[in-house]
Formats: sequence, C-alpha cells, structure tokens
Amino acid sequence: MNHAFRKACQTDLVDIIRLLADDDIGQGREVVADPVDRRYQTAFDAIDADKNQLLAVAVDQKHHVVGCLQVSFIPGLSRTGTWRGQIESVRIARQARGSGLGTEFIEWAIETCRARGCKIVQLTSHKSRAGSIRFYEKLGFAASHEGLKLSL
Repeated sequence: MNHAFRKACQTDLVDIIRLLADDDIGQGREVVADPVDRRYQTAFDAIDADKNQLLAVAVDQKHHVVGCLQVSFIPGLSRTGTWRGQIESVRIARQARGSGLGTEFIEWAIETCRARGCKIVQLTSHKSRAGSIRFYEKLGFAASHEGLKLSL
C-alpha cells in the first residue's frame, strides 16, 4: 500500500474536520467552516500538547490526508498497572474505503500502542455502524464489554 501514517500537524486540521463530518452521524455534529471553528483549534492544541494523546493521519502518495484517528494512552491500576490504548474518531476518506487502508491504519495504531507499552487496545463504534463493527471484529476486537456514554 502506498500510504504513510504520521502524527497530525496544524495544517492537517481542515482535512481532519472534513473527514469527521463526512458520514451520516458526523454531518449532524461537526462544523466545516473556513476559517476553522475555534473549538477545533483549541482541541487540537490540547491534544498536540498531551504526551498521552496521538492524533494521526494517513496520507497518500500525493501527501493528501485520506484518514485520521486518535489514540489515547491511558494508565490504569487494574491488571497490575496496565496501560491501554483507546482508539477513537477513525475515518477513512470515501475514495479510499475498501482499499485495505483502514486495516493497515488500525494495525499501525495497534503497533503504536504496543510500542508505548499498552497491553490492551480498545475502541468504541456507534451501534448504527454495523459495517464498522464487523470490520473491527475481523481485526480481532471482541465485544467483551458494554460501553455507555453520557453527553454533558
């Protein structure tokens, strides 16, 4: 595959927001605007400054952003002080879906977690995204827990 994965930089922010907005759920909760909504900039700055956060992008041969995800590295006391990698906000550009990029990107994220000493990698996917859930199950993820969220 002819893609590279790297830490996102400031100039990727517009492309990341577009990816987040490019699905049925994202259309209702993201704001695609020029200039970028200040809330995204504030969030990007916080993520970028936190050593336990990794906002990553997948880029094609022309250096266009075609995917994004965020990994949070979470220390914990359970399981004798095990670190976890939490993968969120995974998006692949429409034109790249079905190409194997998603598999390659998630495998890269898992290896990044392993390199950081994580013993568990976890993620959530909206229940309406049945195809995404099947995709993650094919990669070895198991629905071993029920996830609950509370919007504030």
